[in-house]
Order: sequence, then C-alpha cells, then structure tokens
Amino acid sequence: MTSPSSTAFLRPDIGQSFEEFDLAASQQGFVAHRVLPHFETLLQSANFSKITIESLLRNQETLRAPGGGYNRNKYQFEQDNYATKEHGAEEPVDDRERQMYAYSFDIERISAMRARDVVLRSAEIRVANKMFSTSTWTGAALTTAVSNKWSVPGSATPVSDVHAAKAKVRASCGMLPNAVVMTWETFNNLQTNAEIIDRIKYHGGDDPKKITEEALAALFQVEEVIVAGAVQNTANENQNAAISDVWNTNRVLVCKLARTRDLREPCVGRTFHFALDGSAEGGTVEQYRDETVRSDIMRVRHDVDEKIIYAQAGHLLTNID
Repeated sequence: MTSPSSTAFLRPDIGQSFEEFDLAASQQGFVAHRVLPHFETLLQSANFSKITIESLLRNQETLRAPGGGYNRNKYQFEQDNYATKEHGAEEPVDDRERQMYAYSFDIERISAMRARDVVLRSAEIRVANKMFSTSTWTGAALTTAVSNKWSVPGSATPVSDVHAAKAKVRASCGMLPNAVVMTWETFNNLQTNAEIIDRIKYHGGDDPKKITEEALAALFQVEEVIVAGAVQNTANENQNAAISDVWNTNRVLVCKLARTRDLREPCVGRTFHFALDGSAEGGTVEQYRDETVRSDIMRVRHDVDEKIIYAQAGHLLTNID
C-alpha cells in the first residue's frame, strides 16, 4: 500500500462524504450502490446465515395455553459466504503539470476525481453484469422474454409486463418488489410509449409530455424506478472509442431491494464492504510521493464484494430493446 520512497497518507479534504459521493455517482449515472446497498462488515471474508424462503413464509402456531409459554420462531437457515476484494486506481500529479495548472484548477482534486471515476465505473460494471445476467436469473420463475419490445412505442406493454414480473416475484418468495431497474435508453423509449402516456393522461396526474422516474414508479406500483445511465468505452487502447451502456439495454430487472442494515432482511443482494483497512464506501482517497517520476500519486480504493443473496427476490425481463 506504499511507494518505495514514502508512506501513503489519507486526503480527507479531497475524499467526499457519502452524501457527496451519492450525488456524484448519480450525476454519472452510477446506480450500483442503490441496487446493492452497502453492508458494513468487520471481516474481510466470512460465512453468514440467511433464512430460507420456505421457513420465512411457513405458518407457525401462535396460540398460548394457560400456564404455558409463547411459541418461539423456528426458522431454518442456510449458509452463504462473502469475500471482499480490494479495487483501486491511481493518478499521478507530475510536478511540472502542477506548476502549469496552478492558477487554473486544483489538479490534485481533479486527479482524485478521475481515479474515483475509474473505481466506481468498475464497480458499476461488476454489479450490472450480475444483476442483468441470465445466468443469475434462470428458468420461467425468474426470467421472462417480453412479447413486445419496449423500444416499439405503439405495441409495447411495459406496465403489463412489470405487473406480471411482480406476480412472479411474489410467487417465488412471498414478497412484492419495491424497484424496477432499467437503462437510460429504455427509460427514454418509455417517454413515447402509448400504454404509459394513456395511463398518465387519464389518471389526472403527471404531464405525459414529461414522464419522470416517479411517474413510472406510480404506474408500476413500486417505491422507485432506478435509471442506470453509466456508459463505458469497450475499445482497446489506442483504438477509436466504442461507447456503450454499462447496463444491458435489452433487459429490465423487477426486484426487492434492501431497505435496512439487517442482514436477515430478504432482498436481492448487498455489497459487503470491509472498512477496517481504511476503505470507504465511496472510495478512500490517499496520496504518496514517487520520486522516480517526480509525481505525487493520488490513489482511490475500496474493499467490497457485490453479492446476490436471494435470486428469488428478482425477476429479469429480456427482449426489451
């Protein structure tokens, strides 16, 4: 964690608070921290127990006889595990560049922001690859190919599709989803969708000419619609940029997201975060000196494991685009 010539030290003046991190991530279209909320852990890796779906919903006796005690819940548990891994990126601040830009902008802060962007984008890609994967959600109970593509405004039936997916989640785990996750392109396509415009127009609510995430959430009857807007360059180094969405535009996830810090709360998943080594949820900012290149090195790192806990708490819609 150190350079050959000096010891890294924290830069809390550059490291943002979690509230500022949340705002910065939102501006970049990053939603990984919302889809898989952070769970703080004191161990880098460990087993944990989760209640089986079967025992969570099983009927239990509640009648107490005179002189007797109350029935105590007897849940069945199954073992799961996590193992966090450290991810980070560095940006050098060359002495000559520092002098060149001294009167223009804070080059240390800009360099740290670039490093943080690399770290957060990497996390976004990892979460997107898990949450929109047909390897995670398999079989008719967990995934459905919609009959009418949402990119065709006249024939698509997104409201009906989401309600059908909610019913599938309820049948799989007994819980109703509280979120719908989609890409910016999908959200943009829904702006001209006939089914959505008609429902908004005739229920006397929002302006159908400006459909918001909140309006869609009301139509889908969920707490929130999460729009993933992050993009990436998939081209190799020294090639022309090939910009694409991080999240697959052909998929939408209807799911139950965590709302508490209780690890026993049934939800689709969490991000386990190990902080004892100095990691911060939004990335710890550190600095050290590297005289071999006459530069101060700005480093951003975090220690996490993005984990699917209950696949039954989600239903993946495909054939969207």
